[in-house]
Amino acid sequence: MMLVRALVHPTCFARPRDSRLSSSPSTQVFVEGKKTSLSFSYPKKTRPMSSARCAISAKSSQQSSKDGEDRLSVHGVSEMVVGILGGGQLGRMLCQAASQMGIKVLTLDPLENCPASSLSHQHIVGNFNDGSAVLEFAKRCGVLTVEIEHVDVDALKKLEQQGVDCEPKASTIRIIQDKYIQKVHFSHHGIPLPDFMQIDNLKSAEGAGDLFGYPLMIKSRKLAYDGRGNAVAHSKEELSSSVKVLGGYDRGLYVERWTEFVKELAVIVGRGRDGSISCYPVVETIHRDNICHIVEAPADVPESVKKCAMDVAQKAVSSLGGAGVFAVELFLTKDGKVLLNEVAPRPHNSGHHTIESCYTSQYEQHLRAVTGLPLGDPSMKTPAAIMYNILGEDEGEPGFYIAHQLTRRALSIPGASVHWYDKPEMRKQRKMGHITIVGPSMNIVKRRLDLLLERENIGNHTAATPHVAIIMGSDSDLPVMKDAAEILKAFDVPFEITIVSAHRTPERMYSFALSARERGIRTIIAGAGGAAHLPGMVASLTPLPVIGVPVKTSSLSGVDSLYSIVQMPKGVPVATVAINNAANAGLLAVKILASTDSDLSERLMKYQEDMKDAVLGKAEKLEAEGWEKYLNP
Repeated sequence: MMLVRALVHPTCFARPRDSRLSSSPSTQVFVEGKKTSLSFSYPKKTRPMSSARCAISAKSSQQSSKDGEDRLSVHGVSEMVVGILGGGQLGRMLCQAASQMGIKVLTLDPLENCPASSLSHQHIVGNFNDGSAVLEFAKRCGVLTVEIEHVDVDALKKLEQQGVDCEPKASTIRIIQDKYIQKVHFSHHGIPLPDFMQIDNLKSAEGAGDLFGYPLMIKSRKLAYDGRGNAVAHSKEELSSSVKVLGGYDRGLYVERWTEFVKELAVIVGRGRDGSISCYPVVETIHRDNICHIVEAPADVPESVKKCAMDVAQKAVSSLGGAGVFAVELFLTKDGKVLLNEVAPRPHNSGHHTIESCYTSQYEQHLRAVTGLPLGDPSMKTPAAIMYNILGEDEGEPGFYIAHQLTRRALSIPGASVHWYDKPEMRKQRKMGHITIVGPSMNIVKRRLDLLLERENIGNHTAATPHVAIIMGSDSDLPVMKDAAEILKAFDVPFEITIVSAHRTPERMYSFALSARERGIRTIIAGAGGAAHLPGMVASLTPLPVIGVPVKTSSLSGVDSLYSIVQMPKGVPVATVAINNAANAGLLAVKILASTDSDLSERLMKYQEDMKDAVLGKAEKLEAEGWEKYLNP
């Protein structure tokens, strides 16, 4: 039985061209010649469609699309209705991206209350492994895609033969479903992989051990993910027990040579219908108990490694058929080699961070790709991001309580965004949500993660959203720029401080300046010596006020720095203070903020009164004691 949880009234469905299907809202439906039932349920606060809308639906049902399907009326960037096999968290986030673009999404999942059900235009309850359910579901869609690869690939192939558009292609899903076939495919395309071989009995397993040595990684060919389907044999004596854990040789197994990797990397790749390829920045994935735990973007690896990883990822995806987003998981070995681990033909855990950190999220990119829209910009709009998976720490309500405490703490962390998947059941190690933290540098983002996980005192001033950014071209400027930090700390103004070089890290400077306002920064203090281009370059990229601090140099004593900062062209103003006077820059930043903050304004007035009292006190003492005693107390 398929249950359709829809945002439309059943009486609004026009009669399908298949005469075996009834147009009335009765429960008798024939799928592949077999009688089944089709019932409708409505989300809370959902009203039946108006008669006018019904007329539109009836009219649109009479129009034939290129694949012979009935088409729903759509208003948005694409009139193609996207059908997703699977309604988990990936489907949920695809629905969120689709909502922004005005694209209607239908989901098929066995669970009525799966994560995507409340957000999809129509949620249909049915098994994506049931060929009949998939064939019936496809009649409502302009294009069919997946958020899980464990679907009925034979049904997809049959649909393609009937002219239904499936992205990525059934042939790709078939390759990906069987990890051994996947390895063979990529091997034939010259993509670097760990050594591997199929095993079907103890003799072949022992032969693999003799060839590859121990420890030996044993993997299931199918239905293996999040660490499930993997076992390690540390010796010949452990082979039988390891195989037993995986369900025996009949399940279908293969082995891989043990890979001594130093990091696990991943690249999200978007592929358009026209074959165009767009790669996201390389990220590092950190696993706990074989489940993705943390993703750091971008990965802290040399540029040569990033280039190699992107080349491998692009080559792998180019060898597959169809459009969409693909996730390429990689190993970085001790000797600097990049080896392909596996590929997912869909959005992926390693790309969750793109919602906040990139100009185009992986979910929007997938929708663009499968509907034939131009691919979006995959580059990062923030210098650094960390994605932290919320995994079940306990069963049932105790697990929900722990997760709730974590998400509440996240709301106090600058740059943190909470994504809760709304799964009805809590289980240990189950992915229940994720938190993405963005910031001006990886060190700052990691420090914020420490605050989230209570590895640092959340009462520290860095726990508040920073309003001022202190930047400098080199750490040699820090002894000067610390004076600005001390002023801001004295006024309890939250700030961040980091190194941004206009000459040595221009991309970082560009990203920092463009993202500053979005991250809550309201004023920037930029220290620079010599050519001192940093304040002016940042000012040209942001609408925020920039205060330049000329730093004294050994050659011209800071005069060159001062001249460089004050000689900005008309239209790009930079406020300037005296050479090395970062304290005044801090005070000027406080005054800028105080113009819209009455409490801060009062503190500033008290500061000025204290300075006045201090000067008057000194004058009184000098007049009373005389200058000689004053100088020699």
